[in-house]
Amino acid sequence: MELNERQEKILKIVKQHGPITGSKIAEQLSLTRATLRPDLAILTMSGYLDARPRVGYFYTGKESEEVMTSKIRNILVSEVQSVPILIKEDTSIYEAVVKMFLEDVGTLYAIDNNKALAGVISRKDLLRGTMGSNDIEKTPVSVIMTRKPNITICYPNDLLIYAANQLIEKQIDSLPVVEERDGIDQVIGRITKTTITRVFVNLME
Repeated sequence: MELNERQEKILKIVKQHGPITGSKIAEQLSLTRATLRPDLAILTMSGYLDARPRVGYFYTGKESEEVMTSKIRNILVSEVQSVPILIKEDTSIYEAVVKMFLEDVGTLYAIDNNKALAGVISRKDLLRGTMGSNDIEKTPVSVIMTRKPNITICYPNDLLIYAANQLIEKQIDSLPVVEERDGIDQVIGRITKTTITRVFVNLME
């Protein structure tokens, strides 16, 4: 069951001020007690609230699986994306290794002179680059990075569940969040496995 806007407001009031009487809740919402009665009944029967005579309503701390699922399914990428770590595509492999270490990330995004997404560099790419016969202080990451159209991307308005599925299906660690500006894809964020985990943990807490 998904709560309506008024029920969400009631739940918020009870969380903050409970135990609280129905009359006090109605007063805060500028509504009559009779108007709220059906909503309070639904919240009580659903297990969100409990009520005691002469005490009032209080929050039980329970959330149904349906509500949790609904919350997860409605989260947008833009709500949880983190800051992307960008480098120029002519950056040397050595500099990229140092950048990844200092930023403590698993993926770097390479951009061209127009600031458009040019490639993705993973830990595996850098490992492969350092194990080759190339001079890593002179060889640019453009030699080892994954290029379009082999880059999996997502957009700010995509659902987070879609991004999570892409990470699983493609067996990758992160997705660049891009936004089209002046006809080019510019990286404005990133979604990682850590992002997904953090969202689930926050919801559970």
